[in-house]
Amino acid sequence: MIAVITGDIINSGEAPDNKWMDRLKGALNKLGNSPEEWEIYRGDSYQVKLAPEKALEAAIYIKTVVKQTKNIDVRMAIGLGEEASGSERITESSGNAYTYSGRCFDELKKRTLAVRSPDKEFDEEVNLYLSLALLVMDRWLPNTAKIVKVALENPELNQKELANLLNKSTSTISEGLKRAGFEEIMRMIERYQKLVAKHFNHGFSLKVDTSALCR
Repeated sequence: MIAVITGDIINSGEAPDNKWMDRLKGALNKLGNSPEEWEIYRGDSYQVKLAPEKALEAAIYIKTVVKQTKNIDVRMAIGLGEEASGSERITESSGNAYTYSGRCFDELKKRTLAVRSPDKEFDEEVNLYLSLALLVMDRWLPNTAKIVKVALENPELNQKELANLLNKSTSTISEGLKRAGFEEIMRMIERYQKLVAKHFNHGFSLKVDTSALCR
């Protein structure tokens, strides 16, 4: 079983420069190898293939990277399923994981992140959590997104150490993480991982570990 993230950039044409592209490529490189595990196509669209238990954390990580550019956001659909045939290019691979991801993406309207899998009960619960989390995540400002990104990349660091890394005060980091809903988002990721293990019986590790995700 695999997960496929299909995404595109919202308002990419309004960006003053292409820094968002460099950041996106940097994030995708941490998630896998191109073009067999990720690929950018049509200028601002992309697909990523990765383990199911890492997909939600990866999607949120991508969002933190893209939203560091003002007025830019990302729209993503996570599909969980099988890969019928692999390819040297992810955009030429097939299977219901790709189908679920593509169809879910096509049906995105006002929301920017959703999940689809063979299990409707799983989808309903996860998408409920996402609909609530997006009320906060969609409103992240660039500085908030950067703090969350660095926190995800360095799960072993406390707030004082994050402050030193970002050259900010500890109070700024604390306020930024609180404003971002960071603690609640990490709990949502852990719950998602437990649901993946429960519904798809793969016995995945339930520990949230972005250092492993961002290889």
